[in-house]
Amino acid sequence: MHRFRLQATGLAAALLMAAAAHAQPAPGLAQAQQRYEREIAACNNGSLPAPAREGCIRNAGQALDRARGGPATDVVAPTPDGRAVIVSPAGATPPSSGSDATTSRDGRATIVLPADAPPAK
Repeated sequence: MHRFRLQATGLAAALLMAAAAHAQPAPGLAQAQQRYEREIAACNNGSLPAPAREGCIRNAGQALDRARGGPATDVVAPTPDGRAVIVSPAGATPPSSGSDATTSRDGRATIVLPADAPPAK
């Protein structure tokens, strides 16, 4: 009985240490995240023209990706009709299903509503 308690206590301690290690980001990652936030703030301070600002933000994101071990993986998904493949970053919202396009009555044309048009009923 006593031996079982020691093993259970040791197992519980090991699980707690593993959970704590998993919950805390590595020191290098925390520093990389702070550096990213500082760089983004510098990019957005209003002193850069739009192309330079966008490049600054892109460089900050790439540096953070390198610190994390690379960019997020892409998710490849075929469209419902199977005519195209959509590549998007992991976690991104899926694109619309194409419900804003309709076929004409005679079937010879596809009608696509403008982006600012109200949704079809």
